[in-house]
Amino acid sequence: MFPALRHRNFKLFWFGQMISLIGTWMQNIGQGWLVLKLTNSPFLLGLVSALQFLPMLFLSLFAGVIIDRFPKRKILIFTQTCLMLTAFVLATLTALKMITYWEIVFLATIMGFINTIDNPTRQSFIIDLVGKEDLMNAISLNSSIFNGARIVGPGIAGILIGILGYSICFYLNALSFIAVIVGLILIDVNGGTSRAILQKKEVLNDIKEGLKYIKNTPVIIVTILMIAVLSTFSMNFNVLVPVFAKNILHEEAAGYGFLMSAMGVGALCGALLLATLSSKGAKPFYLIAGGFGLGLFQIIIGFQSYYWSSIVLLALSGFSMITFSASANTTIQLNSENKYRGRVMSVYSLVFGGVTPIGALYAGGLAEKFGAHIAFIISGVIGAVYVLYVIGFQYKYSFGKGVNIQDE
Repeated sequence: MFPALRHRNFKLFWFGQMISLIGTWMQNIGQGWLVLKLTNSPFLLGLVSALQFLPMLFLSLFAGVIIDRFPKRKILIFTQTCLMLTAFVLATLTALKMITYWEIVFLATIMGFINTIDNPTRQSFIIDLVGKEDLMNAISLNSSIFNGARIVGPGIAGILIGILGYSICFYLNALSFIAVIVGLILIDVNGGTSRAILQKKEVLNDIKEGLKYIKNTPVIIVTILMIAVLSTFSMNFNVLVPVFAKNILHEEAAGYGFLMSAMGVGALCGALLLATLSSKGAKPFYLIAGGFGLGLFQIIIGFQSYYWSSIVLLALSGFSMITFSASANTTIQLNSENKYRGRVMSVYSLVFGGVTPIGALYAGGLAEKFGAHIAFIISGVIGAVYVLYVIGFQYKYSFGKGVNIQDE
């Protein structure tokens, strides 16, 4: 059922990520609730999220060139160490009661610069650990621990915030990076296949060559555009859920944490289902159904205001979101040549996370002016309509011409 776990390198990476991601979700929950406590402003919460992803918007294309030129394992050891130190600083300032909103903004921006390189490196590193045959299984398993952490982390964070305060979430996140750093040190993997060639070229030419490759590969360009639209308008849960929990459902930190955990439960179920279906390959149906379901369940969330129905609907949203995003990731990587993969995945990270500043400001501003329920409805409508557009006008052009590149 899980052939990717036969690979020693992937097991080391996977178990390290499993621990680290729990800490990451604890920090996400603590940071979002702390910002609301300090400011009581959905827009300022959206601004933090925007600035955290702003570097990715402008620097992702350059990050792709770096990834294709240097060993991915060494890049990840560096970035994970930097993220650990940043979490420790945030924890210490919070514990000493010296933290302010603008210090959170500054540290979030620093993490954004680091993640601009870290995220696409991790995405493109997976195929080096398992090869193409087990890639979809590996991506699904990676998504399963991300969303398993989304179940465990927010629930623990919500309880710990009420008992011990915010800083414990940030300290535990800093400690959790040790697991993934140790795993990366133990991994033994060969270098990239095209590094010697790329070192002879100009950076801007490398970027241009990668963008041209994406444009001329229909299945990649159409999938990337779907990610761009849905990431901008339909994946702003970190902004909308805390506002919805506080202002519509009238919940405290623990209630908010369990709402995010419910979303993680749904996402974990989606990831495990994709893992079990991985032997059948990356089907366009999973991509389309996940994207449309994401929009549909957001619309329904906006039309109700009950805690338990919100839990169910967020679980279904999480299921749809991971079905869409994991299928998109697999589709793009399976149809990318090795020598372009770092640059292709940097564009993937750009449209998946780099558009978050736009989406966060959009969601935060909309929620502040009209309320979180209206923001959910409008976001869901945009996402669902775009998926229907792809079905009607781009499906045959793109998914009928996938190339499924074989290993060189």
